[in-house]
Amino acid sequence: MTLEPLLASSPAIRWHAFAALTALALGMIQLLAPKGTLPHRSLGWVWVTLMTIVAGSSLFIHTICTFGGFSVIHLLSIFTLAVLPIAVLRARQHKVRDHARAMRLLFLGALVIAGVFTLMPGRIMHDVVFGTVSVHGSCW
Repeated sequence: MTLEPLLASSPAIRWHAFAALTALALGMIQLLAPKGTLPHRSLGWVWVTLMTIVAGSSLFIHTICTFGGFSVIHLLSIFTLAVLPIAVLRARQHKVRDHARAMRLLFLGALVIAGVFTLMPGRIMHDVVFGTVSVHGSCW
């Protein structure tokens, strides 16, 4: 394992990775901890902020060139940015089941599943975790 590929990457990628890893850890805590408490609400706002950084920063990452400088992952980012405020609104409306479903969906889809894809060969996080060396370019 080496952080060199991540440290050598663009600021958007570094912010994205830091926010995603922090959101992953905090999300696991949120899923296991008691709900409806002040710590849950406070950490929930931190998690929403982190996920906004994760999704927002990904819009500035252009290393997978499916549609010009964009890829399907950018659609996931837009989806995340759309669902986050809806999930918060559902909690404020006391629609707990809808809130919980949206947050679990975001955690699983935008962090866990998307995170697994970052471990594919040729990706920066693959190089970080497995200590390999790949060429990481940009679409432009």
